[in-house]
Amino acid sequence: MTEDLPELRASDADRERVAEILRDAVAEGRLAMEEFDERLDAVYKARTYGELEPLTADLPVAAAGPAPLSLRKESGAPTPWSERIVSGTEGSAVGIALLGGFQRKGRWTIGRRFTAACLMGGGEIDLREANFAGPEVVITCWAVMGGVNIVVPPGVEVDVRGLGIMGGFDAGEDGVPGDPGAPRVIVKGLALMGGVGVERKLLRAEKRRLKEERRRLADNPRKELD
Repeated sequence: MTEDLPELRASDADRERVAEILRDAVAEGRLAMEEFDERLDAVYKARTYGELEPLTADLPVAAAGPAPLSLRKESGAPTPWSERIVSGTEGSAVGIALLGGFQRKGRWTIGRRFTAACLMGGGEIDLREANFAGPEVVITCWAVMGGVNIVVPPGVEVDVRGLGIMGGFDAGEDGVPGDPGAPRVIVKGLALMGGVGVERKLLRAEKRRLKEERRRLADNPRKELD
């Protein structure tokens, strides 16, 4: 899609999405640190999609990735699960926070196996707009004096199997049945003097859509009954 609009201005969210792809590539051994530094510098200097596109063109996650954030529909309607489970793609597999943080959010693809490692740092894994590389994904969290927060949308089944030592795994969403066709997320690992939390949230656009729908029903109850 972006090759048809090379001069369209990229947003900060688009640049950050490309930066996350490059960070994954370093963690997976696809890029050397010197090349990563050069590409990352180019990312934050890029003004258009045409300038961002070549920076990830040779990386498999980018090839399978969705359109940039600024080109998404803003209707608020959720994408069907059948379109979000993209079997055969590789997806993002690693998030590392050493005395810092990492973030995966917006439209991205999580691999069947994702490892989050946080040492005195924090990570956020937001799956509300994510695609899934398979019907079941396993997130392994290692939180040492740090934390990982996982956000899932309604309809996703969550299975929490982690262990907390002087820390904790929040199992509040554990065992909630999922929607037919929705993916299943297994969260496991260890929290040592740290924590791993799972929470279920709607996107703001979806909240607005539901609020408007309730208002419409309240304003026209007779019409809806007919």
